[in-house]
Amino acid sequence: MKKTILLAASLLLSSSIAFAHGDEGHQMNMEHNPCSMQKMDGHMGSMKNMTGMKGMFLKKKVIDGYEVSFHVMKAPEGMAHGGTHHLMVKVEKSGDIITLQAVNSKVTHPNAKSESKMMMKMGDWYMASYDLGHAGTHEIMILFKTNDGKKHFGGITYPEKNK
Repeated sequence: MKKTILLAASLLLSSSIAFAHGDEGHQMNMEHNPCSMQKMDGHMGSMKNMTGMKGMFLKKKVIDGYEVSFHVMKAPEGMAHGGTHHLMVKVEKSGDIITLQAVNSKVTHPNAKSESKMMMKMGDWYMASYDLGHAGTHEIMILFKTNDGKKHFGGITYPEKNK
């Protein structure tokens, strides 16, 4: 089970990187060369400055002094477990990645219906899947608990509303 989750995370993150670079045909061969979570985190860390790339949704927001990265990507074919899109969140403070006790996510869809899911830890990121493929703006919120026992709440809209 652990290997399956690691393989799924590897495929997910490598697909995300290929998609971000606009090269859908180029993906890392995870079957013969599985990446460690540390290597995957390095790839995801390199996405830090890619918010302006076409098709890339990576939004950073400061919540209670923590820098929170929200990444939304279309689920790769065969990986739509629980939704059409993967919501991924990473929390940092002063450049250090923060390990959290728990992360809960909630999406309010354009039709005003909402759903909540606990996020699963995937390396330095936390992930949950939602159906975000229909037109309109989705409100994405997270509630995370840090090791000091404090809870922090914030969110974004997807796709980002025009300003």
